[in-house]
Amino acid sequence: MSEKVLNDKLLSNKKPTFPIGRSLEDYVKRYNRSTSIPVSYDDLLRFAGCITVYDKNDEDTLWVRCYYSDADREQIDANLKRIYDILHSDGRDETLDYLSVDAVDYCTFGNTRPFRIRIRNILNDGFTYFYVKQADASRVYGLELEHLLSPHRISFLVHKNTLIEEHIAGIPGDEFISTYMEGCDHQELTQIAKEFVKFNER
Repeated sequence: MSEKVLNDKLLSNKKPTFPIGRSLEDYVKRYNRSTSIPVSYDDLLRFAGCITVYDKNDEDTLWVRCYYSDADREQIDANLKRIYDILHSDGRDETLDYLSVDAVDYCTFGNTRPFRIRIRNILNDGFTYFYVKQADASRVYGLELEHLLSPHRISFLVHKNTLIEEHIAGIPGDEFISTYMEGCDHQELTQIAKEFVKFNER
């Protein structure tokens, strides 16, 4: 991977990442958040090249789509499908034949420089995402607190320096404000405000 990709579009002031301490490591093991995974964050950094991903308005999304050498791609795809299976089912590999890795995207903008993995179910042509990130203690604490305190159940896994995180469906806040907020009526704006207050009070 080129230094240009690593350093391009980075925030000038980024929150530092914090390593997983012993007490947090013990906690995630106790509650089955820690498991051996077949591919690490560092493995995904071995991409041979990338192209910029644009949205429907031809604007830069700050993600780049990665491609790997033929020698790496087959194994990486197989291991990413196994991670998806571990995250969403019992990890018995029974669904792997029906899964396809559509894309591996990399973001230089985020604090943990995440990879976004797009998995497609070839039976129904549906797709979903999960993320592979550098393990960051503050992020793990935040995910676990949200899992415990909110009505939403959060699936994530930690192994050494790698954090696997399910995709949380929704529209990014900045995109909603710029694209959809103006079209909301008074009742919808009131509901948004109520949900925001409830979120902050949890």
